[in-house]
Amino acid sequence: MGKGGDSIPDEEWERFLREAEAGTPGAPEEPSARARMVAQRLREEPGRPADGRTYQLAPRRRGKGWYVVGLLVAAALLFVALDPGRVTGWFGGGDSDSTPLAAESARPDKPPATEAAAQLPTVKQPFRGSPAARWADGTAGISLPAAKATGWMSKKQVAQALDRSRDFLAASSLDSGVLKGERPKTAIALINPHQQDVKTYLRTAFGTPSKENDPLLLFSRFEKTDVRLVGSVVKTRGRITFREGKRGALEVTTDVTYVYPVVRAAAGSDEVARTIVRREVVMSWDNPAKVITEPDTFSLVSYKVDSTNGGCDTFTGYFTPEFSAERTGSGDGPEVDPYDRSTSMDARMKEAAEAGCGTATRS
Repeated sequence: MGKGGDSIPDEEWERFLREAEAGTPGAPEEPSARARMVAQRLREEPGRPADGRTYQLAPRRRGKGWYVVGLLVAAALLFVALDPGRVTGWFGGGDSDSTPLAAESARPDKPPATEAAAQLPTVKQPFRGSPAARWADGTAGISLPAAKATGWMSKKQVAQALDRSRDFLAASSLDSGVLKGERPKTAIALINPHQQDVKTYLRTAFGTPSKENDPLLLFSRFEKTDVRLVGSVVKTRGRITFREGKRGALEVTTDVTYVYPVVRAAAGSDEVARTIVRREVVMSWDNPAKVITEPDTFSLVSYKVDSTNGGCDTFTGYFTPEFSAERTGSGDGPEVDPYDRSTSMDARMKEAAEAGCGTATRS
């Protein structure tokens, strides 16, 4: 499988967007996504799974006191391959004497302990008082399963697809340029160009972001004129799994939590706030004999996002973390522990559909 480049020329980006208006013949089936759905349907049908390749959007929620909880849910189509060389860690390390956790191999049965929660983060120790102090850095915190032949892919091809799936997570949620608000060219250029609705969503999301078309559904971005990131490491914890999907495709599911410490952009700012983002992205590595696709691209099956201290019902295309001066101390939704990975994303999304701005129990 080929590697993505360090950057994509503007003309390639424009070509990518123009292709939203055209399909390509030559394969038995062209992937498509139905129109996006708003949270009302999820509230009305909380037990109904996403139908085909669609997505649903639930409201974000503001946390009481210090923190903000935002929940978004979506489902669509996607396929990606990346150059891991451009992807770097971003934020400073945690407590140096913390014992690192073993890699996550299955969903935990309870949330992490809270004994150190009273310790406030600092610029030198931005993860202090957080379970993330014991998490791994960058892609090291995203565990991969052993590869085996699945669907139309050999064991070697599966291993390559798993690596590329993790590369996409890195380019969309860890890449230093993207985190600073740059357009995620590497990730977007690797999306299956025959996904018309997905391309339309991306074009709209980066041009005129809104509740239905929010780039934060897939990418972590901060407005560099408002905040700056602390250090060179982002803490992560999560795992990747796979199975045979439709038409013999390799279906890869990723479930990862990212922790981003930030300070205000103004020189001399030292109050550290943390934005915590959990994403579940499901990708389909399709058989080109059965689905119209391009080499080294994947189709997006679904994506769900749960963000804490990233903004409440604000759709600017960037996470908007709050600091002590902005904290309102009010919220009307249930309490949520952003570090609790024992709850499935489906359960989180059902809660989100029924609640507005809620309460994060810690940062």
